[in-house]
Amino acid sequence: MRDVEGAEPGTVDARLAARLGELRTERGWSLEELAQRTGVSRSTLSRLERGELSPTAALLGRLCTVHGRTMSRLLLEVEAEPPRLVPAGQQTVWRDEEAGFVRRSVSPPHAGLRAEVIEGALDAGATIAYENPPVPGLEQHIWVLEGAVEITVDDTVHTVRTGDCLRFRLRGPSRFHCPGPARVRYALMIVLP
Repeated sequence: MRDVEGAEPGTVDARLAARLGELRTERGWSLEELAQRTGVSRSTLSRLERGELSPTAALLGRLCTVHGRTMSRLLLEVEAEPPRLVPAGQQTVWRDEEAGFVRRSVSPPHAGLRAEVIEGALDAGATIAYENPPVPGLEQHIWVLEGAVEITVDDTVHTVRTGDCLRFRLRGPSRFHCPGPARVRYALMIVLP
């Protein structure tokens, strides 16, 4: 490890320091808990996250192990800036023909960003249910572009029509149902907690 004055904002070192802090807080770990898991002192971890210290490969390897990622993946997460423009032709579209659901990743997730934007479409009469959120406390904003959808969150059914926006933090099951008579098309913004 080498002492640094503090990583210059926008540099790989600064983004690495920020990402290490994000990974720890995503898991709800204190510096003390991370120190116990890695065998690295709390003060060293604190200095790493503040960008005051540059990690050795061995130390970075220990941190990658407890965070469940390869060093290559961690470095990719901090080296690549997300593209500013996501052309329509490069947006991934996934279809579940049987369920009557189409999902377009308008602004796909990226390690350097906390939000993503999805366009969803449900055929009339179609229902999609999710048992649990991928991340508890996930913030969602659903803006209906055409049609109507019934969204169940926290055992409450919300009817959301063209132009309406429903927003909430998702902590349990959710359900989307298109009552018809036409299909519904909506924009969904997801923000990580």
